[in-house]
Amino acid sequence: MSLEYRLTVDALTDLHVVDNGTDPSRPLVVVVHGAMDRASSFGRVVRSLADLHVVRYDRRGYGRSVDAGPAPLAAHVDDLLAVLAGRPATVFGHSIGAVVALVAAQAHPGLVRSVLAFEPPTPWMPWWPNRSGAAAEGAPALDIDPADEAEAFMVGAVGERIWARLPARTRADRRAEGGALRADLASLQGPPPFDPAAVAVPVVVGCGSQTTWWHRQAAEELAAALPVAELALVGGATHGAHLTHPSAMAELVREAVAAGERSEERR
Repeated sequence: MSLEYRLTVDALTDLHVVDNGTDPSRPLVVVVHGAMDRASSFGRVVRSLADLHVVRYDRRGYGRSVDAGPAPLAAHVDDLLAVLAGRPATVFGHSIGAVVALVAAQAHPGLVRSVLAFEPPTPWMPWWPNRSGAAAEGAPALDIDPADEAEAFMVGAVGERIWARLPARTRADRRAEGGALRADLASLQGPPPFDPAAVAVPVVVGCGSQTTWWHRQAAEELAAALPVAELALVGGATHGAHLTHPSAMAELVREAVAAGERSEERR
């Protein structure tokens, strides 16, 4: 049975955390979601990992952590470390959440045993599409309201028809996350936040076979640049593979856990 609680990370901030309730002596996996997402989106993936201890949380400014407000990348890395609470783990990061995971892995290889990085955006690369608006995962569109930017992101992700069919409360909640989205996008501007060559732990770099060309290229280049990595494709999937292909994503999590365990044995 899942356990839900609030985790205080500093004097002004607490996060909504979900623990799958599995024996904490089992290997720990921590899930870090991407922009305009939340922990609940990974429910079907987690159900296929009942033998692992899985913890997921709503990042600052999203879901049931919306009141924590927007935050820079460094704060999200600190939040991940607070969730880990000194417990070595495999970190599964999706999209911008994968960037958070890789930054933490570079800085704390004794704590982050391995990473599943699914389609981390790399807008600092010269070939990354230079498009305005949130859908490009590039620079925030400062000339529009953050709520409108959040809606544009969601429409780009799910389509006009599905967005229009969502309950008014759900649409309002997602629009309220515009500030967090803008902070996420801003955090990816400038120099790379991590050095692939300095990430010493094993990384499974995941990518959907039907994703955009820029996510595919980013995944391929990252896998080639990391010291210990494998590129794993999810057949038929796009960027939202955790929603459409949860069993396949659970298998990638297991691959990352196994890679971390093999690395520990060799030490």
